[in-house]
Amino acid sequence: MDLEKLFIEADNSILVIIDFQEKLAMAMKEEILDNTLKNIIKLINLAKIYSIPTVITEQYPKGLGKTLQDIKTLIEEEPLEKIHFSCVQDSKFINKINRYGRKKIILTGMETHVCVWQTALDLAIRGFYIYVPKDGVCSRKKEDWKTGLALMQQAGVVITCTETLIFQILKKAGTTEFKKMLEFVR
Repeated sequence: MDLEKLFIEADNSILVIIDFQEKLAMAMKEEILDNTLKNIIKLINLAKIYSIPTVITEQYPKGLGKTLQDIKTLIEEEPLEKIHFSCVQDSKFINKINRYGRKKIILTGMETHVCVWQTALDLAIRGFYIYVPKDGVCSRKKEDWKTGLALMQQAGVVITCTETLIFQILKKAGTTEFKKMLEFVR
């Protein structure tokens, strides 16, 4: 087993938020949407504290709407528009990821069994280590969410949870970063 893939550090990571858009959000169960959004916001704040690059995508925004305002207000980056389900099939996305020179990707967003799954597979085949917090992704149907997670795990993606990722990057208590993150994990 490749144990290196289980370790994640801030200085070698990128946070990707896939298609967390208005019309997709309306199709989600409210409790699931709220929980997923809350966890993505925690990861955005972690990324800000550690200067982890963040990339946002929008699947056909003319039809599915823009990224939710709760996310857009926290991130200065403009979303990358796409029409492929896999973000990697869009040259703007993969060029941006490659420019960072980082090999560990935290994937969040919608929908787990479509865009998140296809992006994870395309990144993994290109040698990236992928981390998917199961509470940071969602699908309209629970079975689809489970299927997406199972497929990703079979492909070698690390399926984790938001709090595990946060504390793995924090590494220890008492630091300035730890104190800043406390307000988001309490």
